Amino acid sequence: MEEVKKSQKRKSSGDNEEKATDLIKKPKSSQQDKESSEQPSVVLLFSGKRKSGKDFVTDILQQRIGQDVCTILRLSGPLKAQYAKDHNLKLDKLLDATEYKEKYRADMIKWGEEKRNQDPGYFCQLTTTDVPASFKVWIISDARRQTDVKYFKEHFTKETLTVRVEAKLKVRECRGYVFTKGVDDAESECDLDTGISWDFTLHNNGDKHTLDKELNSLIECVNERISKN
Repeated sequence: MEEVKKSQKRKSSGDNEEKATDLIKKPKSSQQDKESSEQPSVVLLFSGKRKSGKDFVTDILQQRIGQDVCTILRLSGPLKAQYAKDHNLKLDKLLDATEYKEKYRADMIKWGEEKRNQDPGYFCQLTTTDVPASFKVWIISDARRQTDVKYFKEHFTKETLTVRVEAKLKVRECRGYVFTKGVDDAESECDLDTGISWDFTLHNNGDKHTLDKELNSLIECVNERISKN
């Protein structure tokens, strides 16, 4: 699909390496977390199947809202940073959409599950610690579990809006999706397929008009919330 091919490139590997130490943080208490970051006006919690185009959509959304007030936070960032450190791997490669990441995906999922079993909100808290106060809109681009949704609805009750990115299977296959056992049937890919009433659903099937219309509705809601704060 042309629109996905033109999706903005991720930041350079050099930038990713510089931020590696920032991604590995020690979780703070709830009180410390509130003190270290200003409460955002809006938290957009995104979910979607592999190759649905979550990064493509969230990049567009950030640009339209404004990069000075909107930041993209990835729950997988601290996870990948700590996993890379524990396993002596290249963090910049794990952060990119490369075959290198796919090689370690299944084991990284298993490792992450072990961490979450100990503390379901572990990576959510790491990700949202020390966010600059200038960012009034947080985009969480990769919610994967019911516990992720629960964390944000409990800690940012009034601010959180849930957003699902949908794409047809054939469209996802055109983008390179191939079913992988142990990945696509794992909890990390399937836990949010049911049980959530999404506030917004964005259809990313290559129809720019439809996607723009749905994004505009979401942006209108975001702007209304910002104006009230």
